[in-house]
Amino acid sequence: MSNLKKQKVGEDDGMSKLPDSLLVQILSLMPTTKDAFRTCIISKRWHYLWTFVDTFIFNITNHNTSENLSFVDYVLTHSVSPKIKKFELDCTDCTDMYSYDDSSIRCEYDSLVTRCLSFAVDRNVENVLLWSFEDDVCTLPESLCTCSSLITLDVKYCTFDYYHPVISWKSLKSIKFGYSVLYDDEIVNKLSGCPALETMELYNVEGSRRLEINSLILKRLKLKDYWFAHAGEDHFLEIFAPYLQHLEISGDLNDLKCRLLDVSSVVKAKLTFNIRCTKGDNDEESDDEEEEQEDNRHDYHQVLYTLVQDNLQKLSCAAELRIGTWFIEVLCMLQFEGVLIPELKCKYLTLELHVEKFNLCGAAGLLRASPHVETLDIDIAITPFDSSWCQFESGYLAKGDNLDLDIWISSFVFPNLKSVKIASSHGVCLKYHSDRGYVKKLFKLSQFLLKNASVLEKFVIVSKRRRCKTCSKNCVSRYLFQLAEKLSDCTRSSTNFMIIFQE
Repeated sequence: MSNLKKQKVGEDDGMSKLPDSLLVQILSLMPTTKDAFRTCIISKRWHYLWTFVDTFIFNITNHNTSENLSFVDYVLTHSVSPKIKKFELDCTDCTDMYSYDDSSIRCEYDSLVTRCLSFAVDRNVENVLLWSFEDDVCTLPESLCTCSSLITLDVKYCTFDYYHPVISWKSLKSIKFGYSVLYDDEIVNKLSGCPALETMELYNVEGSRRLEINSLILKRLKLKDYWFAHAGEDHFLEIFAPYLQHLEISGDLNDLKCRLLDVSSVVKAKLTFNIRCTKGDNDEESDDEEEEQEDNRHDYHQVLYTLVQDNLQKLSCAAELRIGTWFIEVLCMLQFEGVLIPELKCKYLTLELHVEKFNLCGAAGLLRASPHVETLDIDIAITPFDSSWCQFESGYLAKGDNLDLDIWISSFVFPNLKSVKIASSHGVCLKYHSDRGYVKKLFKLSQFLLKNASVLEKFVIVSKRRRCKTCSKNCVSRYLFQLAEKLSDCTRSSTNFMIIFQE
């Protein structure tokens, strides 16, 4: 609709025969409110239809900021909708707000945010998204914090009024906090004011050291890119949630270590986060300093071993697990330390294997600890994490990649594994990573599965046909097709299965 031109709508036009109520519903489904507003030029009948929409979506950018703010104000003034289903105000692209010499624009923005939220609350809004911009922390007004009609809330770069901490969201079912500071008592306060809350998501949040969730209703918790601002301390986040059913921890946690205290009801868990070793290597250290640093690294990783072992034990009864590369790396080191991996009862297992940090020993060890698995998915992933290792990690991981899996796990079988699928994520260049040994390791793991899965029914390899931006070739399809061909000639335990290549 952005290039919509004025045209005469005849009586026989299909749209003109629709009732106003249906046309308003159509306008409410448009990508932005500005798109809905532009339809006013179609005809006189359409001139005021946009004022009845119950969905408002505004994107404020650096381009024509003042005009965009004025447009939002114009819409608020002319809207006649008695109820609002959705109100979204996205200002994350308005990054140069502070660069304006005229401070009136900043004042206009702050005032507009307050008016927008008051406007939405007065009309019993159900779904709110408010993303402020990076250099500004928007304080949520008290009226929004006590909005009884609110069902979903998604806020970024926002905070709460310290002097009015009361939260009363009686209908709220889903909440997302991003780029915020939340302390333990604040989270407890918010949860106590949300008796109907089912899902909570925290991303790029700092401050909390313990998440205690005793609600019988809240079933889903997602954590991503959690962090602490205070360097030089041991950073732990404890999670106590005995009634939680779905748990996701992903992203870059830096040095934050998550300790699962009670997640006994979890049936589906995703652990794809990355932790960076803080005991770095220094080439200029003296012998004494180097020895002390080595001891520090050893002690640091002992903490990680215990943490990973305990967390897996806490999730041993989950039916579905998705495990990331960092977790698999630690499992490799655990095994060389002689530490047993707890047996897992999951039936559906996904391994998210980073192309540069995929470790054979860790992946095979996790599979050996999962005798009940019926479905195995392997996602070839590229993530923005730091792919470097400390010296302590490098020695173990190099040793793990050079293992002969058949000798190391000579008598193991997968008694319940029926389906295996390998798929690649967008952006993977297998030509580049083939030269670095990734495809070879993937073949060794696949060969190991075929040889030891006695009831396997299908082995599916999925590739999207697309030209790689790195090598300018269709490398993913090429290398995965070669993988499928090589596997078709391998020894297999099951006599009734198919290798399927899909594009």
